[in-house]
Amino acid sequence: MADNQAGVAQFELSDLARVHHLIGVVSGKGGVGKSLVTGILARELNRAGKSVAILDADITGPSIPHMFGMANAHATAADEHLIPVESKHGIKVMSANLVLADETQPVLWRGPVLGGAIRQFWGETAWGDVDYMLVDMPPGTGDVALTVFQNLPIEGIVIVTSPQDLVSMIVGKAVNMAAQMQIPVLGLVENMSYAVCPKCGEHLHVFGESKLPEVAAHYGLPVLGTLPIDPAIAAACDAGTFEDDLPEGLLPDAVALALDLPELEVSEQEPQGPEPTMAERAAAAAAAYKAKKAADDAAATSADTVDVTPREV
Repeated sequence: MADNQAGVAQFELSDLARVHHLIGVVSGKGGVGKSLVTGILARELNRAGKSVAILDADITGPSIPHMFGMANAHATAADEHLIPVESKHGIKVMSANLVLADETQPVLWRGPVLGGAIRQFWGETAWGDVDYMLVDMPPGTGDVALTVFQNLPIEGIVIVTSPQDLVSMIVGKAVNMAAQMQIPVLGLVENMSYAVCPKCGEHLHVFGESKLPEVAAHYGLPVLGTLPIDPAIAAACDAGTFEDDLPEGLLPDAVALALDLPELEVSEQEPQGPEPTMAERAAAAAAAYKAKKAADDAAATSADTVDVTPREV
């Protein structure tokens, strides 16, 4: 891999791996459902026929393996490469829980060791040919987030938040860190946005009215979707049946944006001048998505407008 824009050498990818898209899923604080969003995006891209992998960078709090039914699974090694564990539906996963003797064993590692784990998961794993790799980031802006942003070729991030008073500050931290690291923000996803009354179907705003539209407008970011509080999905995560039980069609805008991202590696074309950076590619894709969304909204508004112009008889 080439050096990134900040001049820091990026971790080399294994010669047994090729990654076409690398998207980070982040949050400014814990407990907002970042791993859930990672899992949904992975499964929906998988349903779209793409080869998908998850690099679980939440080293000290990994939950991806359990969600995907890998509670008792362990990564193996061959020819000095780690072999990721593959889920029932073909999603490849590498996580700290897959290299521990027991998933309840705590990870008591300091910063340099955490960074070394990220290097191994990225560069010493035989990922194969992957269309989309999602990086499930740890909450906040600590050592691991800094390592991922500096040393992996992240083309863009999705920020996960929740409908609480702290949302603006939480999003602000993630946006500002991404800006400092020159990583484009693809958009925002709000989890726990509402609960659906099982008797009448009314949307109940358990944590108060959403402030997502205002926050998104403040930072000039698209809203990529909202998710309800769904006990059935929570139960599926606990049972490890997430892939089978996840309803289809969640976060369609986020999935559509991911599917529209241009390829990172275009070996079939002759260079036509300096190649755009991954940040420039992702920023262009996000801008195109926002423009298309605005045009679609304008068309919908126009279609709903009733013509009240007097007509001649």
